Amino acid sequence: MAIEETILLTQDDAAGSTRVNLRVIDIIAGLATKEVEGVARLRGTFGERAKEVLGYKDQHSKGILTKQDAEGNLSIDVYVDVNYGVVVPKVAHAIQEQVKSQIHAMMNLNVKSVDVHVIGILSEKTELDIDPNNLFGEDDVDEVGK
Repeated sequence: MAIEETILLTQDDAAGSTRVNLRVIDIIAGLATKEVEGVARLRGTFGERAKEVLGYKDQHSKGILTKQDAEGNLSIDVYVDVNYGVVVPKVAHAIQEQVKSQIHAMMNLNVKSVDVHVIGILSEKTELDIDPNNLFGEDDVDEVGK
């Protein structure tokens, strides 16, 4: 079984310590990213998509990769699809600020960097003007012979 990576939040000789799994930070970052206007969805890596095929689904941290360096600094990579028509640099900056803010508010941790990777752009679904019962756009046709 793989070793779970954790972060030491508090250390008190009398009370003990508090550790948090990096996966918790992934989930917070994923939820924070989804709150940003212009984000269509988080985009998983190839490995995450392979896990989905095998039945493992984790919608909250999909598209998020958190790393901790030797000094304890956190770096987060966010993979997203954005909506068509948005200003991509503004959405990316909003994602960075939202993720840093939420992780600081909930975990009291400072994030060194948030790298946003825009994988794709999704257009809005448009309603079809075609009536499936009247494919050729003909007006009400009277029955033949009348």
